[in-house]
Amino acid sequence: MSKPMDVEQEPKIDDALYSRQLYALSHETMKKITSTSVLVVGLQGLGIEIVKDLSLAGVKSVTLYDKELVEIKDLSSQFYFTPEQVGKVGRADACFQKVVDLNNYVRIDVHSGELSDEFLKKFNVVVLANQPLALQLKVNEFCHANKIHFISVETRGVFGQLFNDFGEQFTITDTNGENPNAYMISSISQDKEGIVTVVEEQKLQLLDGDLVTFKEVNGMSALNDLPPQKIKTISPLTFSIGDTTNLPPYTSGGYVTEVKQPKVVDFKPLKNILESGENIFITDDFKFTQPTNLLVGFQAIHKFAENNKHMPRPHNKEDAKAVIEIAKGLLKKPDDELDEKMITQLSFGAQGDIVPMQAILGGITAQEVLKACSGKFTPIHQLAFFDSVECLPEDLETLPEEEFQPIGSRYDGQIITFGKTLQNKIENLNYFLVGAGAIGCEMLKNFAMMGLGAGPKGLVHVTDMDTIEKSNLNRQFLFRSSDIQQLKSQTAANAVKVMNPDLNVKAYSLRVGPDTETHYNEEFFNSLDGVCNALDNVEARLYMDSQCVYYGKPLLESGTLGTKGNTQVVVPHLTESYSSSRDPPEKGIPVCTLHNFPNAIEHTIQWARDTFEGLFKNNADNVNSYLTNPAYVQSLKTQNPFVRLETLSSIKASLMDRPLDFNQCIAWARLKFEEYFNNNIEQLLYNFPKDMVTTTGTPFWSGPKRAPTPLKFDVENPLHLEFIVAAANLRAFNYGIKAETNIEAIQKQAANVIVPDFTPKKVKIQTSETEPAPSSNTQQGGDAEDDQCDTILSQLPQPSEMAGYKINSIQFEKDDDTNHHIDFITATSNLRATNYSISPADKHKTKGIAGKIIPALVTTTAVVAGFVCIELIKVIQNKALEKYKSTFMNLGIPFFGFVEPIAAPKNKIREGWTWTLWDRFDVDGDITLKEFLDLFEKKHGLDISMLSCKVTLLYALFTDKKTKEERLKMKISQLYETLSKKPLPKDKKYLLLEICCNDTETGDDVDVPSVRYKYN
Repeated sequence: MSKPMDVEQEPKIDDALYSRQLYALSHETMKKITSTSVLVVGLQGLGIEIVKDLSLAGVKSVTLYDKELVEIKDLSSQFYFTPEQVGKVGRADACFQKVVDLNNYVRIDVHSGELSDEFLKKFNVVVLANQPLALQLKVNEFCHANKIHFISVETRGVFGQLFNDFGEQFTITDTNGENPNAYMISSISQDKEGIVTVVEEQKLQLLDGDLVTFKEVNGMSALNDLPPQKIKTISPLTFSIGDTTNLPPYTSGGYVTEVKQPKVVDFKPLKNILESGENIFITDDFKFTQPTNLLVGFQAIHKFAENNKHMPRPHNKEDAKAVIEIAKGLLKKPDDELDEKMITQLSFGAQGDIVPMQAILGGITAQEVLKACSGKFTPIHQLAFFDSVECLPEDLETLPEEEFQPIGSRYDGQIITFGKTLQNKIENLNYFLVGAGAIGCEMLKNFAMMGLGAGPKGLVHVTDMDTIEKSNLNRQFLFRSSDIQQLKSQTAANAVKVMNPDLNVKAYSLRVGPDTETHYNEEFFNSLDGVCNALDNVEARLYMDSQCVYYGKPLLESGTLGTKGNTQVVVPHLTESYSSSRDPPEKGIPVCTLHNFPNAIEHTIQWARDTFEGLFKNNADNVNSYLTNPAYVQSLKTQNPFVRLETLSSIKASLMDRPLDFNQCIAWARLKFEEYFNNNIEQLLYNFPKDMVTTTGTPFWSGPKRAPTPLKFDVENPLHLEFIVAAANLRAFNYGIKAETNIEAIQKQAANVIVPDFTPKKVKIQTSETEPAPSSNTQQGGDAEDDQCDTILSQLPQPSEMAGYKINSIQFEKDDDTNHHIDFITATSNLRATNYSISPADKHKTKGIAGKIIPALVTTTAVVAGFVCIELIKVIQNKALEKYKSTFMNLGIPFFGFVEPIAAPKNKIREGWTWTLWDRFDVDGDITLKEFLDLFEKKHGLDISMLSCKVTLLYALFTDKKTKEERLKMKISQLYETLSKKPLPKDKKYLLLEICCNDTETGDDVDVPSVRYKYN
């Protein structure tokens, strides 16, 4: 059972601050988190990572406990310590104020007394970070007996372990955090085993024994009132629910929704787990012997420390042998074999302290704390081991002990783990970090602690064109509220310079793309040792990937989505690139579904979002273009006549019916209500009456098509009024009219608006994607539309008559709760949902869908950044392919998957000659086309039949003889300028040429790499 939360009053959730986290956790979970008090014991790098993540996540309070004085080695990963504090200040006191600054809503305390029983009872969760095993056992025993959730975690060099004890009968309220699956019903049979069939657009993701509920079922309506029913899956579209013979026949409609069931789990004390070796959570399916060896290995180094008053010395073989002997005595079964190499590696680095491992274990631990206090997501059950031995030097065991001895440096923790030679390489690296958001902040912190770019030849470039917003503060920990509206890149660079003053960092606010290649040019890329992406869009990722392939630079790629995260390492001449494999494009909503046949709240929200864009942005943009661009009317003639007529009609309405005061904005909003939620629905039902049947005899309104009902405006209905208020205020903003928030005045005015009667017309409405849209037929009726367009143009005021006039175009902004944007979309969506009997969505859910908000957690971000840095350390050492790992993880389930990157595919030209995406031909010096062709024939045995540069064809075998002779004499640079009608880029030295050719030996067509042609 969980300890009761210490709640004085209902915690207030700051939606603006926790926005992205709320989409991953929910308000209910957040309330539990904000009522939780946590104690963290141990404030070195691992402890501070946990504290940072919990503070940003918004727990009620965090108490810091570590009375040991700051050591120089702590600065290897403790980003809130300074050299001035070494040997003078206790660890908890040293970082207290900086932790306080992370989140004003979280109370931070420092405890300087003893860890007494009475003191421990104050907390819901107790975390021990890198503490002696004896203390772990003692505190865990007390916590287990007193129903306090307990976590112990430690890192030793490249090894780590985490232990959870959440007590007996711990309830997991939501095992995976995913939204319950919901399906639209197609049919239900009357049978001993009633079979439910869902519509074909959806595939079932339900398992035998899952529980479901029904709603809005017609005919067999008794199902709507039943408690959750257990199902048995039959096929991807069907499942059975038991005897339905006594129920009336199913006629139409209905939804079936998964009901999530709580899960109860028992946890055992640490002492029991160490003795029995049970409840081991596997983190890497390919490391079969890891759990057995590290179970005894970690106990062995603690036993060694107990006997010798210190952890095994760095790279000391004598100490390692002693640890091995202790470990052998701890093996559970006589036939268990000890991996002496692994235990030696653990012993060698037992005093090691590297920030990537602190980020990984710290982020995972913080997520486990959130699980403990909320019951959201499945905890690690119970003991988990992690290692990244692949990033250790290949010759670790043969290197001298001296290579790994501390030198009194802030990087000693890293030197102990990897040696002085590798540390020197790290410090003199030049890296380009693209993005200074959530992952970017974590990467900069990691770089600063590792010393990457802190050497005399080292440098970190960071770019981000965005400015800081309040919602960033929840996970982009380098920023404070005083930084809002400042540039992310410069603010982040300033913050990490405080963490490590030796760091050499340059900040830019230029986006990456073809338009900034004069800045991020050849000289810039050639100076780099690698690129790290911290981006949030695929387009920029693809561009940076192409640049890294072109310049032959390693690329570190990563991304997060709520509790899910992934990393990818791209190594020149070894792996495929980021672009080599992509996710399928996101499935869009069919236009006819959106316009006429919505059946889910996502459909109505998207329709509302499109309506917002059309009314308040596109209309204004069209008017402003008409008034300021002399060629605008002419450009409209290239459009479909129906689209042109619609555009001109909107310009006419916007200019000739422009409001003069707020009351006219209210009247406009009231008429829009009538048009959208009554008239258009009446028109649809006129075309397709509710009792209409298709040519096959089935009801037209069945399956995914839901028959709508027109809405009658009710000024007393809050939802109706919300639409009027939001629409009128947005209309007023368009026209520079003062906003009005007096609800009673708006209500009174709306009630008095005279609404004309509506009579349906004979119009064609598209019913499926396969049907041509009414506006696609440009042959019939096109002339009539052209005549109407001419009439409107003759009625429009001339731009010269309205010189200087403009309508304020509204750019959608989801994070400002005062601008009526989300208010309008929520009201519009829910009114349309009411038309179609779809369950409405609250403002929070609407904002998430309309704003395409990506759920984000600081815990996932920290872990992903840690895994990226592990791969970076491998890249520096030019590791073999099998040493690299792409990571796929979900902290919620939890799941960790590590797979070897895919090797760059080889393309064969001829026997003994293959190439990959990393290869190319290099031609230095500007030569004639004939010299170019001869070069490839004589040097490579390739007969070129076609040569091009981007979209310009420079040479082709089929070119007429006279033209060919002229071009053969021309230099390639001259040929490019002549045919492309563009000058050579002054800021570049190369052209990228593509060739089609035949092998001169076989005459076969062959695929070959591109040519980098140096003309400058």
